[in-house]
Amino acid sequence: MKAVIKELYGELVLVLRGKTLDLLLPPIVFYLMLSFRGLNEALIVAVVFAVVLNVYRLVRKEKWWYALLGMLGVIFASVFAYLNQNAANYFLPDMIGNVVIVIIVGLSLVFKKPLAAYASHITRGFPIEWFWRKDVYPAYKEVTMLWLLYLSIRGSVEITLYASGNIEGLVLFSTFAGIPLLVGVLITSYIYGLWRLRTLKGPSVDEFLEGKEPPYDGQKKGF
Repeated sequence: MKAVIKELYGELVLVLRGKTLDLLLPPIVFYLMLSFRGLNEALIVAVVFAVVLNVYRLVRKEKWWYALLGMLGVIFASVFAYLNQNAANYFLPDMIGNVVIVIIVGLSLVFKKPLAAYASHITRGFPIEWFWRKDVYPAYKEVTMLWLLYLSIRGSVEITLYASGNIEGLVLFSTFAGIPLLVGVLITSYIYGLWRLRTLKGPSVDEFLEGKEPPYDGQKKGF
């Protein structure tokens, strides 16, 4: 059990490592300023905060990728909100991005090339041919279906909150529900994926590369 927990922790660190707060803080700053000041002032403060945060990471030679994404996202979102003078439009780019991802994930299932397989191939370097085996493929297809469900529910909630102009709800959902839900989905994906591989009784990546014949020991770590 301890080995499983340690392995899950390592997986989460692998996926979520970096300054994820750099993506979450600017929207919170925007909402807090909006509560006390007008839209334009809130947008200016959010952009300045994102820029300062990015400069801070660079000066301290810390990981700056998340800060850069956060800054670009804030600037893009601020333009949307400013042009329409609608605070809810600040969150519109994120929702559009989510819709695009849902479409990509859905198409990956339609064309029988599940996104979970490509994500694993890129992050772990597993040979792409291994994922398409009949005794491996279903696990990645089903995990991709789980991702599609999560993204669809998240997008539906965000669109509903946006349509009702519930800015507070958008901030709370994106900050306090988005990351915990994502972590839950990642943990579930990993546990279910390894279990499914065992039930399919296919080879591990090493066994596949070595050309071993069944019966296989199967994949025990890394999905």
